[in-house]
Amino acid sequence: MNSKRNRNIALVLIGAGVFLLADDHLSFMTIVALFLLLLGVYKTRSGSGRKGYVLMIIGLVLLIGGNLPLVIAVIFISLGFFYNKSRKLHRDDQHYRKQSIIDSIRWGREPWILRNMSIWNVLGEIHMDLTYAIPEHKETTIVLQGVIGDIDVIVPEDVGLSITTSVVFGQTSIGYDKEAGMLNKLVWQSPNYWTADRQVKLEMSYVIADIDIKIV
Repeated sequence: MNSKRNRNIALVLIGAGVFLLADDHLSFMTIVALFLLLLGVYKTRSGSGRKGYVLMIIGLVLLIGGNLPLVIAVIFISLGFFYNKSRKLHRDDQHYRKQSIIDSIRWGREPWILRNMSIWNVLGEIHMDLTYAIPEHKETTIVLQGVIGDIDVIVPEDVGLSITTSVVFGQTSIGYDKEAGMLNKLVWQSPNYWTADRQVKLEMSYVIADIDIKIV
């Protein structure tokens, strides 16, 4: 029953977001905002990270200011996909789930319980240090999704790690591998994933994000 309810919620949210997008009309400010976003992506890809993010933030502010229905549509669609993915990856109710508008999560300065979880936010800063994590199960699935995110995850090298990231604007760094720019999808798995005593599966999807995974 709970799985069916989550699926229905996901469909309603995605449908509402698509309706708002279809009803929205591009204005001059929208075109300028999208241009600044694309220019920011180009600067980021060219190595000018700070300038690139400043341009993307300016573009986002202009986009929000002149296109509130568009922003709400993106939020609805993102939340809908979050419910759908959470339902597929967490087939039981024994997992931590949290949705918020603005959130800052910092786990790792002291021992903490690592459990299956799904976290979504419009604007989020997430820092996880798995060095101090105490896992509930051998394999842990973590779903992180939202609109704008600054994600830092520290993973000990003896932990088996499987990562899938999707970022519309921004960059993803996993060890020495980096993807920056627009429409980035990165799939990565550590060589010891299937033989490690602890396994962590990370699924991350954001519209704008800076994702940094460090393996120590």
